Amino acid sequence: MSQKNPKVEAHFEKAKSRKAERLRLRELALESGLDEELKWGKPCYCYEKANVAILYALKDNAAIGFFKGSLMKDPNKLMMAPGENSQAARWMKFSSLAEVEEKAPVISAYLDEAIAIEKAGLKVDFKAKGELVLVDELQDMMAADDAFRDAFEALTPGRKRGYNLFFAGAKQSATRISRIEKSKPKIFDGKGLHDR
Repeated sequence: MSQKNPKVEAHFEKAKSRKAERLRLRELALESGLDEELKWGKPCYCYEKANVAILYALKDNAAIGFFKGSLMKDPNKLMMAPGENSQAARWMKFSSLAEVEEKAPVISAYLDEAIAIEKAGLKVDFKAKGELVLVDELQDMMAADDAFRDAFEALTPGRKRGYNLFFAGAKQSATRISRIEKSKPKIFDGKGLHDR
């Protein structure tokens, strides 16, 4: 069993939402031998510094997410993509502590598989990232402003994709332009849409 991280301990001391379920998921992750860290304000479990799993407190559920879940077999059909544009991540949601307990052996097996994937060095094939088609308004702004174009191009592929999805989600061109303008400071700072 891995050591408990004091930062994660402090996180759980303040936690109110889905605490019992997440504490049990934490135990399973630590029993698997993963290292515990606090990333993005959430308990995260790593194998040799590589992110393997993360715990979430959702409105009606607790969840354990697997960063490379799309590579996992999921014979019990428990995992789902967290969003329609998710390519790699998959999560399992639980509405009660009893449900976590009932599925504990399966969760442990899935953690073992996730660790094996990391040990094997397997990578997710992000096909859609190479096929990123930027919204017209973004292309126009980048063509008119070399510094903005350079800042956007310097972002990681995931950050570019995240911004593009956010901009494309607006139905009207004026809203897309407004979203791009409001995002410029973060883009110039090299930050992603949800970075602080």
